[in-house]
Formats: sequence, C-alpha cells, structure tokens
Amino acid sequence: MARSFNGKILHVDLTRGETAIEEPPEAFYRTYGGGSAMGTYYLLRDLPRGADPLGPQNILTFMTGPITGLPVSGQSRLCINALSPLSGGIGDSQAGGFAPAALKFAGFDGIVVKGASARPVYLFIDAGKAELLDAAGLWGKPTAEVDRLLEEKHGKVEVIQIGPAGEKQARLAAIMNMHNRANARTGVGAVMGPKQLKAVVVSGKLKLQAAEPQALSRQHKEGTRNIEEIPDMKGIGINGTADVVPFQNSIGSLPSFNYNEGAFEKYLDLSGERMRETILKERDTCYACTVRCKRVVETEFHGQKVEPTYGGPEYETLATFGSYCGVSDLSAVSLCNQLCNAYGLDTIGTGATIAFAMECFVKGLLTAADTGGLELRFGDADAMVEMVRQIGERRGLGDILAEGSERAARTIGRGAEECLITCKGTEAPAHMPQAKRSLGLIYAVNPFGADHQSSEHDPLYEEGVGELYLKRLASLGLTTPQPPGSMTDEKIRYAYRTQCFYSAMDTYSLCQFVFGPSWELYGPVETAEILSAGTGWDVTVDEILEVGERRLNMMRAFNARQGFTRKDDTLPRKFFKPLQGAGPTAGVAWKEEELERVKDVYYRLAGWDAATGNPTPRKLEELQLGWIDR
Repeated sequence: MARSFNGKILHVDLTRGETAIEEPPEAFYRTYGGGSAMGTYYLLRDLPRGADPLGPQNILTFMTGPITGLPVSGQSRLCINALSPLSGGIGDSQAGGFAPAALKFAGFDGIVVKGASARPVYLFIDAGKAELLDAAGLWGKPTAEVDRLLEEKHGKVEVIQIGPAGEKQARLAAIMNMHNRANARTGVGAVMGPKQLKAVVVSGKLKLQAAEPQALSRQHKEGTRNIEEIPDMKGIGINGTADVVPFQNSIGSLPSFNYNEGAFEKYLDLSGERMRETILKERDTCYACTVRCKRVVETEFHGQKVEPTYGGPEYETLATFGSYCGVSDLSAVSLCNQLCNAYGLDTIGTGATIAFAMECFVKGLLTAADTGGLELRFGDADAMVEMVRQIGERRGLGDILAEGSERAARTIGRGAEECLITCKGTEAPAHMPQAKRSLGLIYAVNPFGADHQSSEHDPLYEEGVGELYLKRLASLGLTTPQPPGSMTDEKIRYAYRTQCFYSAMDTYSLCQFVFGPSWELYGPVETAEILSAGTGWDVTVDEILEVGERRLNMMRAFNARQGFTRKDDTLPRKFFKPLQGAGPTAGVAWKEEELERVKDVYYRLAGWDAATGNPTPRKLEELQLGWIDR
C-alpha cells in the first residue's frame, strides 16, 4: 500500500448503530484514486434502485485523496457523494479546510454511511476507532456553537456537520467544516438530516509519509515561488477569489439580476480589492497550503454583526448575493454568507434561488401575500437577508424556496419556470455560458448539473493567451487556441479534455486553484510528479486523464440507472433568450440547435451513445467498469 494512504475505509450503519473497517487492496486505490470516484463506486455498488434521496436507503460517502495530509499546498480536500436531493442523479461536492487532513490523521481514507438513526447522533473518530454518540444536545444549534460544544467535550477536533437547514432537510443544505468551509452543492447536506447524523467529529495524530519526501518538498517550494510569479495566483492570494470580479464584469460574465444581464454597474463594490480595503480582517488557509485565499471579514449590516469566525464571502457568494440580486452592499452580502454558514446552506444555490424569487416578484408571479408582506425586489438588501433566514428556518416563503428554485417554480406555477437558471436541478454558478461558450456545453452535460469547476474556461484557450498557459495545455494535447467567442470542434475538445483533468482533481481530492491545466500553481506535468512523489506510483498525465474519464463515466452510468438521458443534458430556457442591459454580452443568447450540435461532438469524443448520451458497454469495459449494472 502506498504510504500516503491508510488503506482503511470506515463503514457506518446508522440503523444498527454499528461500524466496520474495510481494507481495500492497493489496486482499488490506484484504479479509483479516492475522492468522488471512490464515493461513486460505493453508490453504484450498494445503492438500491428507486431509493429516496431523503430516505434511509441513500448512501453518503466522505472521501479524501492519495496525498491528503501531506505537506504540499492544495491537498486537503474532502469529496462528498450521495443520491442528490436536488436532481435525483449523482450528488457531488468538494470542500477544503483542515478536516480532510484530520480524517487521514485519524486513520481512515474515507467513510461510507448507510441507514438512518432513530435519534440524533454524531460519529466520533479517534486514532483509528469510531463510535456513535448522542447528539440531542447539538440538534438545532448553529454551526459555530456546535463546534464550540464539541471542542469543549473532546478537545481539539475537526467537525464536519450540518446546521439547522440540513436538519430540516432543506435541499439547499450544505455540510460544513470549520463552520466556514462548505460541501455545498447538489444538496448533500439534506441527506444527513433524515439520517439524524448531526456531525462527523475527527481526532487523530497519525503521521503520513510521502514515498519521496524530498521530491515533494521541492515541488512545494516551487509552488510557493509560483504564487508570486503567476499573476492569477498572486491575485487570488491577495484578494481571494473575488479578484476575478472586474474581469468577469469586463467580458460580460458577471450574472446580474437573476442572469438577465451580464454586467453589473456597481461591480467594484463587490470586488476583492474593495473587500481588502474595507472589511477584510485577515487571510485564512487550508492545511499546509501557502496560497491563503480564504477571506475572513468583520463588519455589520444595519446593526447585525458579521463575525470573523464565519470567514468571509468568496467570488460565487459575492455574485449570487450581490449582482444576482442587484445588491452592491458588501456588508449585506457578508451577512448572508455568515447566515448560510451558520444554518448550513449552499451560498450559490441560496443566493440564486432568492434572485429567482425576486424576478418572480417583479413579474407578479409572487405577491406580497406570498411573501408575508416582504417586498422581494432586486436591490433590496434587507429583504434578501430576511429571506436567507426564512430559508434556513424553513418558514414562510422560505419553506418553499428551501426546496431549491426548480421545485419552488413548480409550486409557484404561473410560468415561474421561465425564471429558472438550473441544470439538472442545480442553480448555475457565476460564470456565464453566454460569454464562455464551452462552459454552456459543460453546464448541460455535467453529471451533477451546472458547475464552474468541472472544466477550464474559454479565455484560457483563446487567441492571445499567455505562454505558460499554452505550455501547460500542450501537455493535454491542446495546442491551437481558438478565436474569442467561438464554439468550434477544437473548443469542444478543449472542454472535454480539461473536464477529464478537472474530474481527476476531484478524484484525487486536489484543489483546483492549486492543481490545474493552465493558470494554477501546478500544471498537469507537475501534478503527475507530485502524485508520484506522494504515493510512490509512476503517475503520468495520461493516467490522470484516464482516472478523470473513469469518474465521469461512473457518474453518467449512475445517472443512466436513475433514468437520465440526452434530454436531461440541456440548459434553462432563460439561456436561450438574449441578455438585457449593457456590456459585451448584451443581446447574446444560446440557440437550441447549437447546443444539440455541440452535444453530438462531445458525445463522440467521450465515446458515449449519441441517442441517449450515456456510456456504451464498450466504453465501460475500456475503463475497467464492466461490472456496473446499468
């Protein structure tokens, strides 16, 4: 077994109150890598057909990667998978922090949770042992208070938990660690609620060892130098992910007023530079990472304090609670971020769902009678804050919106679906496919819905891109940058190849701000070298791409079992309507025939059936997945 692994997966049966330890062979780790490929493996193997996402048969997996816990930037990531309460397909979400490394230090590479407890419990893991303990005294409490109570009882521990939103089975619920890092997307937090699993509490002091510690140390030092030498990385360190706000606005890719416009007049008020000049208190980081992109803010909004303990807003949060909702008040956005972290809510899904409700209100599809008298209009920061509280507590209109915007639209009726920005039930993040054309394809075909971290974005493979980026992309066989705004077959190949690479990063549980195909600290070649140094395997770029391709095919096969076909690979109606307002993308829209054309090219590249969009038996056999029961 590679020394960077523990070689142990913890299995938890909540119904019986039992735990067991599995010790898979090294070949299993080499094939599935870790992360969401390994999590999806257990779902494909053990989840019964027809399972209810909010029922006891759903399976929840927590997986780390092959180098999680080693001294190199970007490795402390946790991947969580389940049958998604939002889409009914594969659920997938990643987060950073210290908890992923702590799980490895506690003696396990991952956890598989089945069944449902008859009472609230939490899983306590300490030095290779696990037990279920009573959580009645933690139920209903905000995440920071739960962290405090558990540390008072157990000492220094890392806590992976749901907040009140997850307890109430809100489909927008997240799973939090450090009460400011979130496995937020696809509704995974809602799965823990009906299982009555409040938290996973981890304590451990096991030391992991790289196969080649000196080689790993050299790469870590090289990456630290790259922070200063690569402009995008330096900007993310100094200004956080919010550093991209001005660029996004300049290309018409800053979603505004519920994706009706691509630019926001007051974008500078939401920028990372403005945050740094006003409310930023300090920069935080994840285990062993030198980038320090995490924001910590302190401010107040109308007498409501925003505490540093809940961190601060990232780019997506600034957009969804900012430009999506027509709000430019940085303190109001920061308060919404804090409330989401305290309740345990996905900031992307929650902000986007509120923006959806605002458009419904403006169009008369919702009235004051529906909102309890709340004037839910674009630009009203107070109404936005109140609606986050209602969603977190599942009261008033918030009880409907907590189901996510797609289900809320069905409840509201009256044409509310025209206001949606969802793909496979998941609200679209803050990168617009009207400006980044290949991203529209990925939003449509991605197994778990619209996601901005499932492929590289168009500007990195368009004419005029920098030499370093081209060199790194060349290692993926991408050597011909395309005209800006194009959607050529080569651009589609770029989308697919980088999707496979990003898929591997979520399999190896690596941060995509550190490991990536272009602007990150480490390119594909360096990523292969770091994985080799950590595990002792002779990892190549080709193997990385194959691992990523295997994960995509596993997820598509899972969705096929759930009844997904080509028709589910689509974009919301709103994306086929010309954008309003000003900016470079005003008047721009997707065309349905264009989407169908690019899907044909994509399926051919992936080796999938063009009629269904699903993996063929031949492709599954090619990727050692012939065992999957479709």
